[in-house]
Order: sequence, then C-alpha cells, then structure tokens
Amino acid sequence: MSPTSETVAPPPTEHSFADLGATPTTLTSLARVGIEHPFPIQTLCLPLALAGVDLIGQARTGTGKTLAFGIPIVQEVEPELAEVQALVLVPTRELCLQVAGDIDTAGRDAGVRAVAIVGGRPLGPQIVALTEGAQVVVGTPGRVLDHLRQGYLKLSGLRILVVDEADEMLDLGFLPDVETIIAATPDHRQTMLFSATMPKAVVALARRYAKRPTFVHAEPEDAQATVPATRQLFFQVHPLNRFQVLCRILDAPDRDRVAVFRRTKRGVDRTIKGLVDEGYRAGALHGDMPQVVREKVMRAFRKGKLDVLVCTDVASRGLDIAGLSHVINYDTPEDDRAYVHRIGRTGRAGAAGVAVTFVAWNELDTADLIRRRLELTDEPVHEVYSTSPLLSELFDLPSVEEAAAARAAAAPGNPEKAEKAEKAAEEPARRRSRSAARRRRRRSIPAGERPSAATG
Repeated sequence: MSPTSETVAPPPTEHSFADLGATPTTLTSLARVGIEHPFPIQTLCLPLALAGVDLIGQARTGTGKTLAFGIPIVQEVEPELAEVQALVLVPTRELCLQVAGDIDTAGRDAGVRAVAIVGGRPLGPQIVALTEGAQVVVGTPGRVLDHLRQGYLKLSGLRILVVDEADEMLDLGFLPDVETIIAATPDHRQTMLFSATMPKAVVALARRYAKRPTFVHAEPEDAQATVPATRQLFFQVHPLNRFQVLCRILDAPDRDRVAVFRRTKRGVDRTIKGLVDEGYRAGALHGDMPQVVREKVMRAFRKGKLDVLVCTDVASRGLDIAGLSHVINYDTPEDDRAYVHRIGRTGRAGAAGVAVTFVAWNELDTADLIRRRLELTDEPVHEVYSTSPLLSELFDLPSVEEAAAARAAAAPGNPEKAEKAEKAAEEPARRRSRSAARRRRRRSIPAGERPSAATG
C-alpha cells in the first residue's frame, strides 16, 4: 500500500515563482539575492504546500529543497503573532544554520525571522528568543527536545511542521526524538517531509504522522541519484601515497573551494595538520569541535579566507557554499547513500563540479558496490600515484615546485618562506643547467686527457 495519495512527475514547462504562488513581498526578497527561477522540486511542491497539502518531497541533494518549504512558511506565518507557528527539524547544526538563513532571506521583506536552536550554543539567548515570541524555529532534535521539556518551546499554535533530510535523521538515530517532538504538536498542522533518499523507515514515519501526503519526486524514476553536472572519478591509491595525491589535486589551477571528507575525527586532524604544514589554506570541521569554532571555520570558508575544508560527514548535510568546485573522498564512503550526500556538496544549483573518491586496496569492494548501485561503472577506477601523468592530464597541474612557490607567494606575511619556495622551484632548472655545462666541458677535453672514473 502506498503511503501517498499520488505521485507527481516533473512538469513539462518552466514556471516563475509568481506562477507558483509566491507573493510580491516574497519575490522582492528572493530577487534581492538573485533568486529568480525555481528548480523542479520547488515547481512541484510550492502549489501543493501553499494550498496546505501534506507532502513528501524527494530530490537529489543540492536541488533547492529548502525554499520548497521555506516559501510556504514565510507566507503562512503571521509576523505580528508572538508564538511558534512553524518548526523545521534538521539533523545537523550546520544544516540548521543554513536553513534558518535561507528562511530569513525569503522572509526579509515580510518581517519573518527564523530562530536557530542547536546544541553547542548557550541556552540563554535561545530561551530569550523563544520567550519573546519567535514565529519560526529551526532546530536539531536534541536541543528542540531540551527546550520542549523545560517549557520554553510551546507548540500549541504550530501550523507547519517540516522534517528535513529525514534519511539522515534515520542514519543518526534521531527518529525516536523526532516522533517525541511530533507528538507534542497539534493534529491540525500541515506536515512536510523532505529527503534525498526514501528508506522504508522514513516512509513509515510519513504514514504515521502525515494526512494522506502527496509524494513529490523531482526526477524521473530512472534518473541518476547524483547530479549529472558533477564529474565523478575513482582513483585507486596506495595509503602511503594518498596524502601526496590529495596535494597534487589541490594544486589544480582552476579549482575553487574544496571539501575533503575523512571517515574519522582523528583522520581530519592528521590531514589538516599536513595540509597546513604544506601551506594550504585549510580548515577542519568535525563533531568534537566547539560550535563557536565550527561556525568561525565555516565563515572563513564561505568568505574565501580558507579554500580547503577537511571534515567528517557532519558537513555532508548543510554545506551549501557557492564556488565549491571539488569534493574529495579521502576515505571511500561506507555506502552509496553516504556517497550521494558527500558529493552533493558540489554541482549544486545547476553548477558543474568534480567528485574524486580515493580507493585503497581494502576498499575496492565497497567502491565497486557504490559504482554498481549508482550506475557509474562506465568510468574505470584509475590506479594513480602522486607522480602519475594522468593527474597532470586531468587537472592541468603545475610542477610540484611551481605549486609550492605559488602557495608560499600567496601566504600573507611570510616573505622568507616565499623566497625559499621560489628557490626550490628554480632548483630543478639550475640542476639541469649545471649538468649541461658539465657535459659541454667534458666534450671540450680531448678523449685522451679526460680523467677516468678510477683516477677521478
């Protein structure tokens, strides 16, 4: 039995946000940040969501799901009513801040503001925001439950409930908390659930808590789970040479910002130390870091002060950065779902991207399974080393010495290091010149007068 009342296929024609029901005030807010044309998931969801229909939205990561529920929230909320009218549950802190920011953007001219409720931040300011009458709350399940149990978060006036990235909620074990929160909401609410994939447990959640939801799927049934504009490469690498291969890819002249995924926090720490020592503008992001430090790193990455982010899967949700040109899986993801969410950080909103996955010998079976499930077997798994000509061909790489000199020159306030790197870059040419001079001198000496190897 299907949990939905119908399945909506992608529309054949393009629509504007105005055609879909966005008000002039919302259009002004979106146009201010250059958002003028809806993506397929928005085109399908907005008419239904604005009509108050419960729905399940499924679309690939990076295809605009946030505004599919953000615009209905902005247009349903009454800014002058001092109570929580919309609640959005998300799995990670980074995604929470991202979604709250997007809702703020869409609701700017309507006077609608979202309050982010996440762990790792002081409770005090969150309590003040809630008691002063926040209309929209975006939060992670644990912290939302804390405020709910302490009585600071009251949901009796809730009109819209959104569960975003529901499959990640499942993976992180948050579904019991989500169900506890849903039980505290009124029955007359509108419920929307969004997810990149649709496991059985997520479908069961929709069956229990949504009223005849409409299933909205933004791609054809046989569409790829990954964005076609993202080029996907698999490299078989030796574990002892993997870091050097990473550095060579980071030397690509046409890259922008890069996200490097490690499986463990310790792996992040090791990799970030190596990159910083080599002169890369890199920052780390993982769950053991204080929230204020995580936010500082993300601000620096967004502004371009850092251009390499080494992270665990904590950032595979909510990392929406303009100009993120490459994703590198330093460790092979554990399955195809993790792979999809990681590489979904690039190739977003119609942009092109590159996803590179390193595969050690003991990870070949996992990589093959991912490639088969996602129908990526047409692209071979290349065996590469840091010195492989294939890397230079694929990424148009400079020499190691030239790349080091460029990094040193770009590093602020370190002229000695820049001069040292410049000399290192020139050294191969000097060695070649000295060797050529010795050969010329040797040829100019008559054969009978040349010193033998024995006499030196």
